[in-house]
Amino acid sequence: MTNFGPLGATHSSLDTDAAVATAAELEELGFATLWLAGGQGNNLPRITEVVRGTSRIQVASGILSVDRVPSAEVAAAYADLPAGRFVVGLGGAHGPRPLAALNDYLDEIEEAVPPSARILSALGPRMLELARDRASGAYPYLVTTDYVASAREILGAGPQLAVLMNVVAETGQAEVREVVRGGSLKFLAGLPGYAASFRRMGFTDADIADLSDRLVDGLTVWGDFDGVVARLREYRAAGADQVVVPLDGVPREWWPELVKALV
Repeated sequence: MTNFGPLGATHSSLDTDAAVATAAELEELGFATLWLAGGQGNNLPRITEVVRGTSRIQVASGILSVDRVPSAEVAAAYADLPAGRFVVGLGGAHGPRPLAALNDYLDEIEEAVPPSARILSALGPRMLELARDRASGAYPYLVTTDYVASAREILGAGPQLAVLMNVVAETGQAEVREVVRGGSLKFLAGLPGYAASFRRMGFTDADIADLSDRLVDGLTVWGDFDGVVARLREYRAAGADQVVVPLDGVPREWWPELVKALV
């Protein structure tokens, strides 16, 4: 079973050279995992370069789309890298039968990538059960601490729960809400899987359609350094094995201080 340390990081705007340099820096600082976002493409070449350019930090795909990245390419990349360094994060099944699509994909990589090296972008109960049964755990995004507690109940004590946070390093609530509404939340709220997840967390259709203050506030970690750390600790206390911080959303001088506060 993959064991995540308490602090991971992601960054939305790293080319390959910058990703290698950033990973090396994070490794020295003490971050456990660098999650490299796949977007709509295939970031396996970048993951390969980052793993080879570092010595111990876990590098996770966050997330490879099973609708777009052939399973044979994932299997080949995993086989080519040192054991324990590449965590295969999978998701992006947006067709009529997402659970079946992910199951089929997992069947295809079953012999090449062990369950301990996989993690799924899971939100709903059935997807969390799949993450529990066929991977090392789950990697949800845009969730509350209550969600984390309920996900931990479904996963049980052993599987890992790495939670991607939405962090805004601003102390003014109005400014925070403006930043969040101007980001990816509007697009994601329009996706059936995220909308259903928000409803399960108690948000209304009106909250989702309007990106209400209640929705934005419930899904966002914000404030000064101490305020952000306090909220991250709440997610850890609720059952998250790892909190994943978007580094492009916080000041660079916070990076080493986050390690000191959370590791």
